[in-house]
Amino acid sequence: MRILSHDFRKWAAAVEVQSLDDLWHLSQVIDSGDRVKARTIRKIKLGREKGEERKTAFVKKHVTITVEVENMEFHKYSNILRLSGRVAEGTEDIPVGVYHTINVEEGAKLKIIKNHWLKFQIEKLKEAASEKELKILVCLFDRDSAFFALLKQQGYKKLSEFSGDVQKKRSAETLRGENFYKRVISAMEEYVKTHKIEYVILASPAFWKEELLKEIKDGELKGKIIPAGCSSVGINGMEELLKRPELKEVLKHERLAKETELIEQLLAEIGRSGKAAYGLEEVESAAYAGAVNIIVITDKTLHKFRVDNSFQRLEDAIKAAERAKGKVFIIDSDNAPGKKLEGLGGIGALLRYRLG
Repeated sequence: MRILSHDFRKWAAAVEVQSLDDLWHLSQVIDSGDRVKARTIRKIKLGREKGEERKTAFVKKHVTITVEVENMEFHKYSNILRLSGRVAEGTEDIPVGVYHTINVEEGAKLKIIKNHWLKFQIEKLKEAASEKELKILVCLFDRDSAFFALLKQQGYKKLSEFSGDVQKKRSAETLRGENFYKRVISAMEEYVKTHKIEYVILASPAFWKEELLKEIKDGELKGKIIPAGCSSVGINGMEELLKRPELKEVLKHERLAKETELIEQLLAEIGRSGKAAYGLEEVESAAYAGAVNIIVITDKTLHKFRVDNSFQRLEDAIKAAERAKGKVFIIDSDNAPGKKLEGLGGIGALLRYRLG
């Protein structure tokens, strides 16, 4: 993400979306009631007289409008963040008060105006602007199909998918020198070069990855490869791989490691009845007591509070924690740490001192 301009004293920031990860970050920053100004497409109704008949036609027109956000939809593996609400600043063709949905995609520029920016929201924008792209290539393949993707901070980006003609009967002769395997290796080499890849997750059902590894002659490429297992190729295989233990080696210095560390620390403190709180009521009490060091909350819980109109209660607790120099971490609910936190109500806090 690129921050184009900001004046948080006037509650505004303009950003440019540069990756799918940026859409996830924005989904954690934008709240109901925020105003978002962006270029969008709107169907405009055109009416024209023809004799005594009036015919109506619709045209799609690019316009820049401001919407007061009421609903937001984002799925990690899609490429669009949808912001819906009433038009707050329109055009001659689009009056104030009508409903419109802004589809935010890669390359979009938008201005976010809030009544108040929370500290963690500002930090989330800055984190997205400085966040390094993961240099991890994933290759899922079996006997006759291959799927390539780049691993992202949140999810993945598909690069290509192709199939090859391979004889059904397995033998050393049919596997060695097989054109399909050569094509897989060639694609892998090209992606490693183009994207400056540091690690390659090579995953397949059964023995296929071992057979392919025998065909790789480039020692440097082999040194980047981490073998993994999967039961299928394609989107299902990719989602399976995201849960595999082999990824821990690659992601140990990334955000997942931080999330795991925080949740394990929280669980340890809870286990010893120590410096921890969980559930909104306990976290609220700790925040107003000035005892919160770190609040952890899942993205799913954050969305739930927004949907059921209880976000103000959470926001007040976060403000109290931030006044006492506390921090907020948003945890991915689909990862193992996030699922553990969901079991505790989706929100917890590490405290400076024990309460009660």
